[in-house]
Amino acid sequence: MLDNYRSPWMDDDVIPFADSVRRFVTQSLAPLEEKWREQHQVDRASWLAVGEMGMILPDVPVVYGGSGGTPAHVAAVINEMTYAGVTSLGLGISHIVGHYILADGTEAQKQHWLPKIASGEVICSVAMTEPDTGSDLQAIRTRAVKQGDKYVINGAKTFITNGQICDMVAVVAKTDPNGGAKGISIFLVDTRLPGFRRGKTLDKLGWEAQDTAEMFFDDCEVPADCLVGGVEGKGFFTLMNQLPYERMQIAMNATASMERALALTLEYTKERKVFGQRVLDFQNTRFTLADIKATTLASRAFCDHLIQQWIDGKLDSTQASMGKFWLTDRSSEVIDRCLQFFGGYGYMKEYPIGRMWTEARVTRIYGGANEIQRELVGRSL
Repeated sequence: MLDNYRSPWMDDDVIPFADSVRRFVTQSLAPLEEKWREQHQVDRASWLAVGEMGMILPDVPVVYGGSGGTPAHVAAVINEMTYAGVTSLGLGISHIVGHYILADGTEAQKQHWLPKIASGEVICSVAMTEPDTGSDLQAIRTRAVKQGDKYVINGAKTFITNGQICDMVAVVAKTDPNGGAKGISIFLVDTRLPGFRRGKTLDKLGWEAQDTAEMFFDDCEVPADCLVGGVEGKGFFTLMNQLPYERMQIAMNATASMERALALTLEYTKERKVFGQRVLDFQNTRFTLADIKATTLASRAFCDHLIQQWIDGKLDSTQASMGKFWLTDRSSEVIDRCLQFFGGYGYMKEYPIGRMWTEARVTRIYGGANEIQRELVGRSL
């Protein structure tokens, strides 16, 4: 983290939690990253371990299996995992699905799913994006047709995080093809059901350990009680209400990535010698890193403001969109400039800075492309 800086939301309750998460992540998860990248998948045992630590749903009430904390505890988890270089666990997806259920699910859905998600027993994914639709959710083609006491789902989804290991997928589907936004619903689909089919694991530029996959629903029959909230047409409302928090997770990850990149670069430039002197001793290095440090501190201050807004219940979609596009843009710039100091080593996958560079690029795309975020903010002017 930045020298002598402590986020204002890090109070006496959050600090010991963050300390315990840091020890656990550093000792138990970080050493497994290489293995996960090689197998393109995270071990289920690690999901259970993070669940036991209370890291999956830290801000969900204890009565539903969560840790009873606040968004500050979510921020602490993201900061510590990112700063330690543990980026393969798709905890954010399970957190998002958990909050779909907490905010708009039936009481039965909360009681059934939330404790299992919080413990890591149930790994979640979100089937939202389709081959021909990205940010335009109203254009999705996946259909869910009610037949008696069940729904029959047909459609194809892509870019699904946790796609190969998930136990439950929140499927965004049209229940009324002519209803526009009011025709969209969300279904909690058990992946053991007939008609559900996983496609291939997609070969990405980065994030090799995250099993991003295709999904197919071929006359997949689900019980009617899988409909989130038990009422058709509420899915778009749920997604729009929760998207600011998804985008905040991306913004927090971007900010912690900048801090990690700066720390790694400072360490390297202090040790690496060129023409008989440390790389850090060149004026160009010091000036560039001074700019990077200022950008990183400004980014942290902005991110902390947004986190406090979230804690206070005041975070709106405009603020989250600003945080998402501005902080991911800054993260890409900072990491790219940091990589330059590593020379050829920076382009090697064995160096963390190289992996961070490839991982940063997609943050400007997922969660709603940054161009879309600017359009959303522009509408608020």
